[in-house]
Parts: sequence; structure tokens; C-alpha cells
Amino acid sequence: MFAAKNFLLTAINVAIAAVDYLVVAGGGGGGGDAGGGGGAGGYRTSVGTSGGGGSAESALTIQLSTNYTVTVGAGGAGVSGQAGASGSNSVFSTITSTGGGGGGRGSGDAAKTGGSGGGGSSRGIGTGTVGGAAGTANQGFAGGDAVGSFVDQQGAGGGGAGGIGGNGSTASGGVGGVGVSSSITGSSVGRAGGGGGGAIGTAGAGSASEGGGAAFGNAGTVNTGGDGGGGSVSVTTGGAGGSGVVIIKYPDTLTISNPGGGLTLSTATAGGFSVTTVTAGTGNVSFA
Repeated sequence: MFAAKNFLLTAINVAIAAVDYLVVAGGGGGGGDAGGGGGAGGYRTSVGTSGGGGSAESALTIQLSTNYTVTVGAGGAGVSGQAGASGSNSVFSTITSTGGGGGGRGSGDAAKTGGSGGGGSSRGIGTGTVGGAAGTANQGFAGGDAVGSFVDQQGAGGGGAGGIGGNGSTASGGVGGVGVSSSITGSSVGRAGGGGGGAIGTAGAGSASEGGGAAFGNAGTVNTGGDGGGGSVSVTTGGAGGSGVVIIKYPDTLTISNPGGGLTLSTATAGGFSVTTVTAGTGNVSFA
């Protein structure tokens, strides 16, 4: 009898459920002074396509009445006269998406690696090709390469979750890499697009439908992991990367809480599932 009771209590204590997720990190900031666009935040999901050409990951198995860490990564700052700052990681339990890499500024300020890599910049170097930075496998793509001359110096587009950033040329800055769309919330939304390259001349377009900042210092859209555009001669500071987001989908028979606070979140329910979107903060969630 005693053994049977212990078995029953153990079964209750280890009750588990599978939940789906989309975890997008903060985007990188654009480089200053004809700099490269920032790289998009890393993109990991169990619903649809992950970034970098990766397939959907496995749903996360959670234990009820247990705390799981959630962090929404901030976007990296855009700067003048140097490479943009990288974005911050976003986390849900064991799932970590890497912050996007900052766009380069040439002249020793190389683009930075990240979830998606920052675009290169030939500013201050003159002739030749300056490579973009690498992305992270199954999270995002590399930034584009910059090609410039002593007269025309351009930045390349930052990498996106769905594609490589466009190369800069002597005519214009590179376009931002495309993002990835997800229907985890019930409608298709594009996120984690690359920032456009800055320029002395014509700027590259950001991947705006996925939250990437257009060039000439525009910021990435909040809660998309989109990255900032590079700077220009007239707008020397690159744009800031957009903040990330954590989205969790689970059966509506479960409820979610935020023990201890610290998170900004909202929940919608439809079709037998609840979807909680966390837009800011660091804290814990628990299911019951």
C-alpha cells in the first residue's frame, strides 16, 4: 500500500506536457558611416521553418508546476564611426536564440557574427571587397559583402533568418536578407529580416516586411528581431536592432503564470490552444 501511494504521488509530480515555441533574439545594430546593416536575431521554432534554412525543432517537453526561464533579448545599438552593437540572446528554458551581429564599418571595424551575421562595409578602406559576418547554423544567414571604390563606398545588407544579406556595390548598399514567416499565433507574421546597407550614394533597402530597418539609420521593428540599417554620410549613426520575442503555444487546458514577475506578456486562446507572447523582460513562466 505504501509503495502504491508513493508511485501515485510520483506520477502526479512528474506530469508533463509538450509546448511549441518561437524564440527570436534581438537584432544587431547597423554600422555607422556607410556601414553594413545589422544581422537579424537568431530564429528558432518548433512550428514551421527555423532560421538559417533549418527545419522545425521538436516541441519542448515541460513539467507542470515548474519554473522555466524566459528572456527577451534587446536589440543592439546603432553607432557612429564603428561597427554596430550585437543584439542580446532570447531564451525559453533550454532554447537559446543568438543575438544578431552588428553591421561593420570597415577600416578595422569588421561586421560581427550572430544569429544572423552583420553586413560588411568598405567605408574607410576604399577599393576591394569586405566580407560580411557568419550567421549561426539553424538560426540565421550571413551578412553580405561590401565592394567599394575610393569614391563610392557602400555597406552590405545584414543577414536575415531566411536569407543572406545582399552585397553592396559601387552603385548602392546591399539589401537586407529576408526573414521567416510563422503562423504560431494563428496568422502569418514575418520576423527577423536583415537591415539594409548604408552608403555614400544609394542605400540598400531593409527587409521591412520582416522587421528589418531600412538603411540610413532606421531602426529595426520591436519584437521582430529585425536589424538596424547602416548609416550614411548625412545620417552617420546606424539604426538600432529590433528587440526579440518569445511565443509559447500550448493546450488551453493548461494555464500559464509568471512567478515573481519581470515579464511583459499577453495570452490569447482559440481552437483548443492558448498562445502567450512575451515582449519584454527576464523572469520565469510556470504551467498548471
